[in-house]
Amino acid sequence: MTGALFVLTFVAALGSALNAGLFFIFSVCIMTALGRLEADEGISAMQSINRTIINPAFMAAFLGTALLCAVIVTIAVLQWSDPEAAPGLGWAMTGGIVYLLAAIGVTLAVNVPMNNTLDRAEPDSAEGATLWARYLDVWTKWNHVRSVGTLVATALFILALT
Repeated sequence: MTGALFVLTFVAALGSALNAGLFFIFSVCIMTALGRLEADEGISAMQSINRTIINPAFMAAFLGTALLCAVIVTIAVLQWSDPEAAPGLGWAMTGGIVYLLAAIGVTLAVNVPMNNTLDRAEPDSAEGATLWARYLDVWTKWNHVRSVGTLVATALFILALT
């Protein structure tokens, strides 16, 4: 693996690991804790989390890793037919694809739309309580997918580096 590709893959592994940890803690702790609150309190807390998480540090780790993954996948595609292509290129490319699908794809297709719907909910309404029960179940299940996917991507990047 060339110096530049090694560095890209190493940083992508770190970014993927950071996101895996974030998604994991939501799956095993935060969502359970919020589910123990009354619906209006849980909704209000999650609304606050969803507004707060959009910050430079999170966006750099989340979208910066996605950008690195897109670059790694592009390099892999361009070098794929080269018999001198770097060992580990397939692992790195697969890690990039898995991250993009699990972290970005699931987030954009499921979690963000659910967050946007929750953001418009009135926490102390009957509709809010119904929405909250569904949100806790569905959002968390898809977050498990993000957790596992980003952890798998991290493992694939590590394999690419070895």
